[in-house]
Amino acid sequence: MLSAIYAGLFYLATIILAVGIGLRLRAYWKIPAPLKIPTMPAPRSKAGVAFRLFKEVTLFESLFRSNKWIWIFGWAFHFSLFLVLLRHFRYFQDPVWFWVHWVQPFGIYAGFAMMFGLIGLFGRRFFVERIRYISTPSDYLILVLLILIGLSGLVMKFAVHTDIIKVKQFMLGLLTFNLESLPNDPVLLVHLSLVIILMVIFPISKLMHAPGVFFSPTRNQVDDSREKRHVAKWAKALDKV
Repeated sequence: MLSAIYAGLFYLATIILAVGIGLRLRAYWKIPAPLKIPTMPAPRSKAGVAFRLFKEVTLFESLFRSNKWIWIFGWAFHFSLFLVLLRHFRYFQDPVWFWVHWVQPFGIYAGFAMMFGLIGLFGRRFFVERIRYISTPSDYLILVLLILIGLSGLVMKFAVHTDIIKVKQFMLGLLTFNLESLPNDPVLLVHLSLVIILMVIFPISKLMHAPGVFFSPTRNQVDDSREKRHVAKWAKALDKV
């Protein structure tokens, strides 16, 4: 019964996550950009824009320039989360890809770096006055949710161990629509419940900044306003009327 409930919740959360992200990306794509507003200094070519986005996504270049302390916490969290997610691929593969084996030792200790980054970002919203002023309850709750997910994962790894073989069988069963038994482990169930909540709220939260950065006109526009006139697609349609 427990396994069926969690399987149903995971299927539902996956649908909400996929559909929600798809709708948000569709909205981002349709939002007009009537002005040329790339943040200076801006690239003068599409290749330069691609390189700029690459640096923004991988190195958080603009954050590094504006605030080194926040950059340390933000980059530590995001890069560690990336390694942790790569490590979790082993629960969805049989056989496991070779590079997933290689990332395992890094992914284990990346959990501590992820907690370091999250606690720093959480503290920033309390101790930095201008950040505290613009923070909303959802900002705190999302950070608490991420901290609890990371903490419960570390507890399962280093304190209260769970049967990861059965966990993997359950996850592989979800992919093949073949329900397997899920261990009745309280810490595991809390961890999975929090992940399900995160999947559900992701499309309607500020976490959508992850794909949203690619749609930001301050980052994805070429600085060519002197060479050619910028006309939004909706404005072109009006000119034809």
